Amino acid sequence: LHPSQKNCFVLNCEYGKNTIKFLRLHTEGKKHFVKEVEVCTHLRLTSCHEYLDGNNSAVIPTDTIKNIVLVLAKKNGISTLEQFAIDICQHFMTTFRQVAYVKTYVQEVPWQRLQENGVPHIHSFIYVPNGIRFCEAEQCRNGPLVVFAGIKDLKLMKTTQSGFEGFCKNEHTTLPERKDRILCGELFCKWSYGECKDFDFDCIWYASNKIRECILEAFAGPPDCGEYSPSYQKTVNCIQMHVLCKVPQVQVIEVVLNNTFYNVVDMKNLGLTNDKEVSKCSKHTCLDSRNTQP
Repeated sequence: LHPSQKNCFVLNCEYGKNTIKFLRLHTEGKKHFVKEVEVCTHLRLTSCHEYLDGNNSAVIPTDTIKNIVLVLAKKNGISTLEQFAIDICQHFMTTFRQVAYVKTYVQEVPWQRLQENGVPHIHSFIYVPNGIRFCEAEQCRNGPLVVFAGIKDLKLMKTTQSGFEGFCKNEHTTLPERKDRILCGELFCKWSYGECKDFDFDCIWYASNKIRECILEAFAGPPDCGEYSPSYQKTVNCIQMHVLCKVPQVQVIEVVLNNTFYNVVDMKNLGLTNDKEVSKCSKHTCLDSRNTQP
């Protein structure tokens, strides 16, 4: 920064502890319940002395942040990801007067209880990668507590009822038009419930499940016939609008779709006709879109 500009800058004083990974085990009689999570907690203090003057007297060490997260998990348990994130935010706001802002991100490892012949196992689980659930909570001092939730790494595919035609073409265009293609992508979806006041977190969990159902419905269409997708962009918007219409608790929703292309392999040189049975895959662009309640 030029010396003449030294009083004309904004200093980002946020810091924190990332990737706090742990397993919380809860037992009820012989039955075990698990929550394995990864937590990131960031703080912003009321002063910038540690940055400007090297004065660390107000700094809460990141090792202390980690220990607080673990202690809260031990004392309070993890009833829901959202409630645990709120517990962390409220602890830092009520315990440390020098904290001006706190943000906590929590994501859950997707463990699912094993079943044998329809009978749930009392202490065994299997990793089921049906998307990773996460949440964020953030609060400024004297400001509202805001809660976000989401699903990421949700891999979706449909093998027909998708195309891409009529796009802009010029001398640099090599992509052919397609009336029928495989639509595949890895989806990230994040939504906001707005200001959090006396929220029923059982309702939040229900709404989260509902949102996942809405995503799948909008992507796939009716089970007996599907629904045609003219582009990834249209599919992303359909997902957003379907969620906003079906789940009124959601105020803002963001969807990112990392699309994967499957190109039919030309086997003419091998003396074979390949009627879309064999395709090569390659990951391409990321489509990001945000929508809000009217």
